Amino acid sequence: MDGRASAPAAGTVLNALACGTGSAFAIDAETTATVELDSSGSFDAEIADAPDADTTLIERCVELVVAEYSAEAGDEAAEISGGRVRTESEVPMAAGLKSSSAAANATVLAALDALGVADEVAREDACRLGVRAARDAGVTVTGAFDDASASMLGGVTVTDNESDELLAREPVTWDVAVWTPPEQAYSADADVARCRRVAPVAEVVADLALDGRYGEAMTVNGFAFAAALGFSADPMLEALPDVRGVSLSGTGPSFVAVGDTAAVEQVREHWSEREGTTWLTTTQNDGARTR
Repeated sequence: MDGRASAPAAGTVLNALACGTGSAFAIDAETTATVELDSSGSFDAEIADAPDADTTLIERCVELVVAEYSAEAGDEAAEISGGRVRTESEVPMAAGLKSSSAAANATVLAALDALGVADEVAREDACRLGVRAARDAGVTVTGAFDDASASMLGGVTVTDNESDELLAREPVTWDVAVWTPPEQAYSADADVARCRRVAPVAEVVADLALDGRYGEAMTVNGFAFAAALGFSADPMLEALPDVRGVSLSGTGPSFVAVGDTAAVEQVREHWSEREGTTWLTTTQNDGARTR
């Protein structure tokens, strides 16, 4: 029983570490997962181009899908007790671009596809299963329902990460500039205590996001969390005032800027002088999909 699915990466509007409310938007860079289910009794995984990477998250995603939905898949799934998952990604790992959420979403959908029930499971429920796997695997502090929902559903989402509730979702059409420095930053290693000190600012950002003022929200978020997490705000100053919004993405180290084509192309010129990788993309409103 085989399945295949893809899910997009995302950028940050509001980091949920400070106040529990988060917001993110999907971007057009994908992770693809291929799942093969069998009766081997064990779940194995492989991340393409990263043979030494921790695969606990994607293995757990397949385990949870089989445990939750194999009974709904008919007689053919009765013997399923194991399987294998392989992910391939355009999204750099540990860069603040929600690579874990994209991998979890793609793996959950691919496993559901392998069982033949992908069309019967609500996308929000599939997303929550990936969030549960992320918590089990210890790769997230908040559960990252904001990041996961943007990746699964597309567009921009605002969420309560403490209750895994979707507060708002809206399609957006922005050009996006991304700068990713050479270093990595793992979300689970973030200094949560320092982030919570900016909670009053995060509450303001949450109000802006719920009011649909996403660009302003992400810029305020960016300055607050760059300070809390020890990143320079210079990349943001290089993007302002022409872009619609600019922020540190997640817990870094990437920065994202959104706006019209001319504005983000100008940002790319500035950011290309920095060490690392700079690229242009767009928002993605379709979310994750089986293939």
